[in-house]
Amino acid sequence: MLPRLKSPSRKVQFAILTGAIAIFIVFGASYRANLQGESASSQTYPKGFRGGACTIETKALTVGYSSYHFSDEFVLPADAERMPYVPVQCGKVRGPGMMNIAIDLLYPESARYIPLALRLVKIDLHGKELELLSVPAQQHQSGVVTQAFRLSELGQYILYLEGKSAENKEFQVKIPLTVGLDWKDKLNNYLPSFLKITDSHKK
Repeated sequence: MLPRLKSPSRKVQFAILTGAIAIFIVFGASYRANLQGESASSQTYPKGFRGGACTIETKALTVGYSSYHFSDEFVLPADAERMPYVPVQCGKVRGPGMMNIAIDLLYPESARYIPLALRLVKIDLHGKELELLSVPAQQHQSGVVTQAFRLSELGQYILYLEGKSAENKEFQVKIPLTVGLDWKDKLNNYLPSFLKITDSHKK
């Protein structure tokens, strides 16, 4: 008869399990650090996610923006006291609906006294911009620009914040909005934060 093989002792099993967990933690931490390093140069940089706001930096202006979405698919109860808006991370919207956005004028402080205009466009299949909304230039001395609008279709949108500097030079900040999540975004909903898939090339 062949000798019966001994199963690993509990100490050996525990050591193997501990080692596997340690490797998983180290891999996750290094992977997350690499993602942050790769995306640090992005104009809309994930590492600038400050308390629910994403940041965009240009030579003329630095802004932070946060937004909330109310889906067209949601049926509002008759006794509801307010609309249940859902936070949107960096312009990725699940589907058509109403959008409320708040843009913080972070730097320079003088931007509060510069008339700024808003313009919402949709990018068609040929890459052309179709203007949907235009708000005349005005000062925002509170340091916050707020606007509500409807995103009625799936696709790519851009919200422009436009003005002129003290040197009378025109400048423009682009806030990208995507209506409809792709497969990566849907997969990210089920992944831990350090394994989430990011597109470091997007700006």
